[in-house]
Amino acid sequence: MDDVCEVISSMRGGLVVSCQAYPGEPLRHPETMAQMALACQQGGAVAIRCQGIADIAAIRGAVEVPVVGLAKEGHEGVYITPTLRHALACVMAGADVVALDASDRPRPDGRTFEQTVSELRERVDTLVMADCRTIADVRRGFAAGCDLCSTTLSHGTAATDCAMADGPDLELLRQAVAEFPGRPVVCEGRVHSPADARAAIEAGAWCVVVGTAITHPTSITSWFREAVEDVGGRPR
Repeated sequence: MDDVCEVISSMRGGLVVSCQAYPGEPLRHPETMAQMALACQQGGAVAIRCQGIADIAAIRGAVEVPVVGLAKEGHEGVYITPTLRHALACVMAGADVVALDASDRPRPDGRTFEQTVSELRERVDTLVMADCRTIADVRRGFAAGCDLCSTTLSHGTAATDCAMADGPDLELLRQAVAEFPGRPVVCEGRVHSPADARAAIEAGAWCVVVGTAITHPTSITSWFREAVEDVGGRPR
């Protein structure tokens, strides 16, 4: 697309790394996430995705690549940047792109997804990524003027709950790419290997987001442990 901005263009064909730690985990600290993000940038990441105002600010100060920021609240319904307030806070913390749930489910502040995007754009100059569950969400995201639409929520469960054998939702990705040729459709969720990432790019993804398989050592360790124990007969 000729009208794609420099930030979105810089992400094309590349790897975006999600640096997030969950409540109660040893790595849940802004400085730690910033160090993780810097290491990923040095490894070739074209952007960093992160959550939480403190983490966004710390990572923005540590890396030169674009930062995709979000704010989570709760675990049910719309919990990824659920309100306009959350979205504005992400921008103020330094996010170049704000990611938010693109579904039509009720939001805590009573706004619709479309109203949230519109009011966000009226107040600040920012890019928006729509985190989608279905092709209907992708349609809603692009119709609302979002700069990117991602398959983030199509797996329906937390990334840390997915087995290594689970793969990305290439079916939704291909459908979205076919319906919106040339538009930035991002593959995110259950990308657990270089082969998964390559398959996503080959399927037409604008870029690929990888989180758990790079930045969540607890999950990675469990995958290796299970593989060893399956062969060695060690009791679990």
